[in-house]
Amino acid sequence: MFISVLDLFKIGIGPSSSHTVGPMVAAKEFIGCVEKYFSLHPYIRDSHIRCTLKGSLAFTGKGHSTDRAIALGLHGYTAAGLAGANVDSLVERIWDKGLITVSDQLSILFAPDQHIVFDRGAPLPQHPNGMIFELISSSEKTLLSETYFSIGGGFISTLAEISKLVAPLKMEPAKSCPYPFDSARSMLRMARESKLSIAEMKHMNELTHHSEEALNHGLDAIWNAMQVCIKQGLVTEGILPGGLNIPRRAKNLHNQLMSEPTTNINDWLCAYAMAVNEENAAGHMVVTAPTNGAAGVIPAVLYQLMVHENGTAEQVRKFLLTAGAIGGLIKHRSSISGAEVGCQGEVGSAASMAAAGLCAARGGTPEQIENAAEIALEHHLGMTCDPVKGLVQVPCIERNGFGAIKAHTAASLAMRGNGQHFMPLDSCIAAMKQTGLEMSTKYKETSLGGLATSITEC
Repeated sequence: MFISVLDLFKIGIGPSSSHTVGPMVAAKEFIGCVEKYFSLHPYIRDSHIRCTLKGSLAFTGKGHSTDRAIALGLHGYTAAGLAGANVDSLVERIWDKGLITVSDQLSILFAPDQHIVFDRGAPLPQHPNGMIFELISSSEKTLLSETYFSIGGGFISTLAEISKLVAPLKMEPAKSCPYPFDSARSMLRMARESKLSIAEMKHMNELTHHSEEALNHGLDAIWNAMQVCIKQGLVTEGILPGGLNIPRRAKNLHNQLMSEPTTNINDWLCAYAMAVNEENAAGHMVVTAPTNGAAGVIPAVLYQLMVHENGTAEQVRKFLLTAGAIGGLIKHRSSISGAEVGCQGEVGSAASMAAAGLCAARGGTPEQIENAAEIALEHHLGMTCDPVKGLVQVPCIERNGFGAIKAHTAASLAMRGNGQHFMPLDSCIAAMKQTGLEMSTKYKETSLGGLATSITEC
């Protein structure tokens, strides 16, 4: 299967790709289905929409703004379209409206407080992030229903789609791609046979779906958005929303580093990563990389390359294409969803992608790149997703800094070797998937275990 780098990296808003962006996409898609329904049944009136959130969405949806995302999506908004907007003000305007205007002749009742249901019962069996949308008549008859699953990184699947696929992926067939690798092993084999880099193979695969101009424009837009996010996070202070009273720290850390220059790259990486994830926690613009919860790792490593190592625009594209290739493999063979496999699938995947991207940008061989990706992922195996109060703040913000440090270290270690190593990336990805399957749901974005339940009330 083919997944584009332009889909894996999506410009949107925080705080969560699976709990905010995905539900917004699903809600907008459902309202489109409602419009089609009423075009065939124009005389039906006095109906309302209900959305029932299941599994992880029910347990941590409030902290992840899932209800706000549903309301925005049903009113036709997209995460990308809201980047840079005053979302709080917009939500305030539509929240008490009580109606969704479908057309000049039709409005549907929708009161978020009443019609969004957080069902903490048994999750749907197909995936822990389930949503059931219903159009219901005044006599409580279900006129239209669709079930969606938010499968990580802002991607969604319907019940029909997720039931047909081996893995819950909504991707394009790779048959038309010149280098249709579906594993790290086949990726390395194709690189040896073609004498091309991973970035070059990914670039040629992308050109079967995008023009050269569109691809380069998309990559540049992704990098520009990442830079804006970092820079904004480095100059903003205050308390993050949600009730934990967590202060922003990136600005103060960065100011210290600027006034007392240090060669300790770890501190810089933490400042950059935390800047991004503080922006994410505030609900501002971020890039899913590959998720919002892990949005700071890749930008931090790439920003460090550009600022501290005088990186070039060519290196940025090589970095992103390589990271996209590795991220696609992880998504295809396992998951990038914290609700499905824990934080190893989010920060772990981001670190693996960042390590591969940095290694490629520094001129690493395909074997060294695969090694870097494996090292970074291996040292995140078993990491749980246990956000305190269901907010993407503790431990998520600092965790991105440490993910960036691990990625940077993994790339450096791989570049010191010749690419030959004991544990293949494919085996590491398989281990992550199996670990996720065996992990208790308490540690998969439900806030029912770990740090989320270890807070001492004073």
